[in-house]
Amino acid sequence: MSQLRITTHDTATGPVLAVSGELDYTSAPELRALVAGVTLRPGQRLVLDLRGMEFCDSSGITAMIAARGHALDAGADIALAAVPPHTLRVLRLVGLDQVFTVQADAETADHS
Repeated sequence: MSQLRITTHDTATGPVLAVSGELDYTSAPELRALVAGVTLRPGQRLVLDLRGMEFCDSSGITAMIAARGHALDAGADIALAAVPPHTLRVLRLVGLDQVFTVQADAETADHS
């Protein structure tokens, strides 16, 4: 079991949250709380960089959906970057790859 770690940094187009470890029912509230505290301006893009995410359950996906809602409420956009294959497969199965912008890496997500 790998503890969730989230680091943040700002870019010209908006904040990037790098998620590492396991995003599950015990840790998803941490991501939700952090995202709720992120100030977004209209036109910005919130990027969730998932390259270090080792595991994601339905609670983690729900936290990503909540992040999307937060971004849209602010008039901003959201992108998922470097989504691990197992999580991308789940997103595709439930159609969330049509809801989220999915990019190969945070740098691409930040500039598209």
